[in-house]
Amino acid sequence: MLIPILLTIFVGLIFGILCGVIPGLHPNTISILLLSLSPFFLQYFSPIILAIFIVVVATVNSIIDSVPSIYLGAPDSGGNVLSVLPGHKLLLKGHGHEAVLLTVVGSLCGLILAVALTPILIPTLKIIYPFLKKIIVYLLIFVIGFLIIKEKSKFWALVVFLMAGTLGIATLNIPILKNPLFPLLSGLFGVSSLLISLWTKTKIPKQKISKEIKIKSKSAQKAVFTSVFSGSLVSMMPGLGNAQAAIIGSSIIKEVEAKSFLIMVGGINTVNFILSFISLYVLDKARNGSIVAISKIIELFNLNHLILFIGVVLVAGGISVFAALLISKSFAKYIVKIKYNLLCLSIIIFVTILVLLLSGWLGLLVLAVSTCLGIVPPLLGIGRNHLMCCLILPVILYFIL
Repeated sequence: MLIPILLTIFVGLIFGILCGVIPGLHPNTISILLLSLSPFFLQYFSPIILAIFIVVVATVNSIIDSVPSIYLGAPDSGGNVLSVLPGHKLLLKGHGHEAVLLTVVGSLCGLILAVALTPILIPTLKIIYPFLKKIIVYLLIFVIGFLIIKEKSKFWALVVFLMAGTLGIATLNIPILKNPLFPLLSGLFGVSSLLISLWTKTKIPKQKISKEIKIKSKSAQKAVFTSVFSGSLVSMMPGLGNAQAAIIGSSIIKEVEAKSFLIMVGGINTVNFILSFISLYVLDKARNGSIVAISKIIELFNLNHLILFIGVVLVAGGISVFAALLISKSFAKYIVKIKYNLLCLSIIIFVTILVLLLSGWLGLLVLAVSTCLGIVPPLLGIGRNHLMCCLILPVILYFIL
C-alpha cells in the first residue's frame, strides 16, 4: 500500500502545482471532476487512493497559490485575494520573492501548529461549536464595524461595503451562473489591480532574492497564532472561508503591517484546510469542495482516515514549500525581462477567456461590474478590504434569515 500512496502523492504534487500557478484552475475543479469520474477510477484504485490525491492537490495549491497572486495579481477564490494588495506592494519594491517567502512561512508554521494542536482541537470543537454558531453573525458585524471606523472616510467605506455586498448577493443568487466566485473575485481584486497598473504605467523593478525575512519575531509569532485562531473559527462555520478568516485576523493584528499580514494569510490558507478534516471527523460536515468530494468517496470518515490524511498533508506540505520557493525564484528572475504592461494585458485577456469558459456570458458581466467596483476604493483613498463584503454580507444574511 505504501508504493501506491507515494505514487499518488507524486502525481498529486504535479496537479497541485498546476492548480497553484495557473489562474482560474482550482482544486475544487479537480475534485469535482474526479468525483464525477470516480465510478471509472474505483475500478482500478481504492477510495483511499482517490482521497489522498485530492488531499495532496489541495494542500500543494494552498501553499503555491501565493505565487501568481503576488507576481501576477491573479487571485483564486480563496482567502489569498487579500494577499494581492500587500504582496503587490512588496513586488513593486523589488521584494516579490520575500512576499512569497512570508506566505510560505505562514503556511508551514500554520500547518505544523494546527497538526500539533489537533488532539486539543477535536474535543474543543465538540464543546464550543454550538455556542459559536449562535454568535458568529455578531462577530462578523463587529469586525465590519471595526474596519469601517478605522477609515478616515467612513461614509465612502460604508458605501463601498454596501455596494460590494449587494454585488455579492446578486452574483451568488444567479441560478444559471457557474463558478460565481471566480469572476466576482477576479474582478474585484485581480483585473482591477492590473488595470490600475496599466493606467499608472507600473514598472517592475529588479527583484531581490531574499534568503531571510526581516520581521520582528513577536509580529511573526502573533501572525501565526492568529492564523490558527481565525482559521479554526471559520472552519466550524457554514458559509465562512479563508477570506472571512483573514478579515477577522486583521482585526486581531492591529498593526496589520504587510509582512505579518502575509504570514497570517499564508497560515490561514493551510490551517483552514487542515481543520476542515477535523470538522468532517467531529461534526460530519464538509466545509469546502475538496472535503465534500472526499466525504462522498469515503462515506465513513473515521480517526484512522484523519491520521492518514494529516500525515499526507505534512509530507505534501513540506515538499510544496521547496516547490513554491523554486517557482517564485523563476518568476522573480523572468518577470523583469517581460514588459509588465504587456504582461498585465495578457493576464486580463487570459482571465477574461477563463471566465467566459467557466462562467459564460453572465460571468463576463459579473467580471465587468466587479472590476469597475474594484477600481473605486483606490480612487477614494480607502482600503480595498471592504470589497470582501461581497462574501461577508451574504454570510450574515444566511445566518439571520
